[in-house]
Order: sequence, then C-alpha cells, then structure tokens
Amino acid sequence: MKSSGVAMFLGLCLVGAMSVYGAQDTTSSGKSKEKVRTITGCLQQGSSGNSYVLNANDGSTWDVKSDTVALADHVGHTVTAKGTVSNVTMHNMKEEAKDAAAKTGMKKSNDEHGDLEVSSVKMVSKSCSQ
Repeated sequence: MKSSGVAMFLGLCLVGAMSVYGAQDTTSSGKSKEKVRTITGCLQQGSSGNSYVLNANDGSTWDVKSDTVALADHVGHTVTAKGTVSNVTMHNMKEEAKDAAAKTGMKKSNDEHGDLEVSSVKMVSKSCSQ
C-alpha cells in the first residue's frame, strides 16, 4: 500500500513538472516566450532614418534592426522576419505583467511590443494590408 502511495506521489510530481515546463513556451495570454521568433507583418520606417517598426499581423509591434538585412528595401512591404528578441528574459517578464494587468482590468490593450534583431526577411507582399 505504501509503494502505491509513493508511485501516485511521483506520478503527480511528474504531471506537475510537465505542466510547468509546457507553460514556459508562452505567456498566460498565448504570446511566445521563445528567444528566436518569426513574425509576419507590415514593415514601416521608424521615427529616425535608420529605425524600423514591424506591425505584426497579431497586433504586436516590434522595433527592428539588422546588421545583415537591408530593411530599407522592404519598407511598405508585408514581410516575414526572423530574429532574436532583445533581452528576452526581461521582455517575457514585461509581457507577463501586461497579461496580469489586462486580466484585472487595469489595462485595456495587451498587445506585445519588443525589440527584434532581424537575421532574415522574406517578402510576402509588395504592399501592406494595414
């Protein structure tokens, strides 16, 4: 009888650990927590000459930069950009806090915003639908 109790306890620990591990892939509102992201949206010129903003199809916005991709060539296009989220740990903590604020009604919008170092861009369309 004692061994079945131990087995049940270990089984519950395993299920708990698996649910915690699975929860690490997204925030509570379903936003990705991955360091490398692939985001599709409209690439626009930023506020200064060498800054760009990707207005993603999911409502998120990203300040994007790249040392390897000519982003200027894609301004006004719908693109799929792949890159690395800057300060991913702090970014994810900020997004979790925004999720919590939205759930309690303290904040109306819960759209994600971040900084992305782009490593590749694929043009989806020569124009933006936004």
